[in-house]
Amino acid sequence: MRIVILFILSFSSLTAIQTSDRLFDCTEIFKERKSELLVELERIDEQKQALSALKTATQELLTKKENRLQEKEELVQSKLNEISAKEDNIKKMLKRNEDVLKETKDIKMDKVAQTFAKMKPSASANILSDMDTKEAASILSSLKPKTVGKILTKMDAKKASQLTLILSK
Repeated sequence: MRIVILFILSFSSLTAIQTSDRLFDCTEIFKERKSELLVELERIDEQKQALSALKTATQELLTKKENRLQEKEELVQSKLNEISAKEDNIKKMLKRNEDVLKETKDIKMDKVAQTFAKMKPSASANILSDMDTKEAASILSSLKPKTVGKILTKMDAKKASQLTLILSK
């Protein structure tokens, strides 16, 4: 029995040594793996920082481009407003010029009408007969109906009828 107990004690001591060796091997493996993981973690952290720097730089570049675009849009808008204002001024000037031209034509027509009103009907009829039909009708339309009647009676019948048709429109 002693031998059996001795044998068991020896065997258990051998087993304890083997278990201790195995634990030591596992600890070494874990330490190696831990250092590998730390290196990998540092590499990931560096990549994360590089990505963050790239993101910041990209965002700054995008912001600068947006600011330049906005400045250009404001410049274009101000030019458009300036052009619109000039266009409005030109339209106003054109309208004033047209009004002045119309007024000048009216004054001229009044003077021409006064001249024809003061002339004898036969002289007026001769002059108007030689004129373009539209111009003659324009002059006649500015005269009093009584004067127009006297002038038309002194004209060639064909020319008088053409002028009468134009005046009736």
